[in-house]
Amino acid sequence: MSADPRMPVVFFGHGSPTNVLEDNVSTQAWARIAQNVGKPKAILSITAHWCTNGTAITAMDNPRTIHDFGRSLPAEMFDLQYPAPGSPALVERISNVLAPMPVQRDQSWGLDHGTWAILYKAYPQADIPVVQLSMDASKPTSWHFDVGRRLRLLRDEGVLIMGSGNIVHSLEMMDWDPRSKPYDWAIRFNDLVKDAIVRNDPQSLFDFQALGQDAVLSIQGPEHYWPLFYVLGARHDDDRVMFDPDFIQYKSLSMVSVTLDSRPPA
Repeated sequence: MSADPRMPVVFFGHGSPTNVLEDNVSTQAWARIAQNVGKPKAILSITAHWCTNGTAITAMDNPRTIHDFGRSLPAEMFDLQYPAPGSPALVERISNVLAPMPVQRDQSWGLDHGTWAILYKAYPQADIPVVQLSMDASKPTSWHFDVGRRLRLLRDEGVLIMGSGNIVHSLEMMDWDPRSKPYDWAIRFNDLVKDAIVRNDPQSLFDFQALGQDAVLSIQGPEHYWPLFYVLGARHDDDRVMFDPDFIQYKSLSMVSVTLDSRPPA
């Protein structure tokens, strides 16, 4: 791939998949992020919803839209499609960049809702090639960060690297009343993570279980936490940090998205 202006890198706080049916603060922010980023040559997505043994990458020409949520959600969600093409060229490039780490070329997964429900709002034309990279569930947070470091050079090749998860993701503690105020522990942990991002100190966040009870309550499982570290790994020291949107929903679900961008402000 030829050299291009450096792409930003983005972590999306994706929240409930039903956002795809709504016009709300989060979906409007996702559209703003896409407008700011511009149109990439391709998108590499890492989401909370594809954890594997080892690392895999979607290698099909036309990845399917996966409706990976329960039937209790509105029926129209199961009719939505995001028919973005895959990218054999990007799959080959990523495999080479990550070598000698083995990367399985997957023909069965597709785009889960951590990817397509975001892109449906951000890039509704579905005309940008999209590839998903799985997360090896056997590895620690530091390993996921290191993979992001290795992928960072793709930013200079027109590729948007996006992570999709949530900084605070405690479903058992959620209150579906949208007027509910966040738990104090959720606010504290959300602010702790944001502060570490601003200070460019991701290492302080690796062992979340050592960060105290706020972290333990905020992270039910690491799969929604890990995608952030691929994004932080792909960071350059001159990247500006932007948080938009920046709030906690349903008392224990952080909708914070993080954009890291080294281009001059528009």
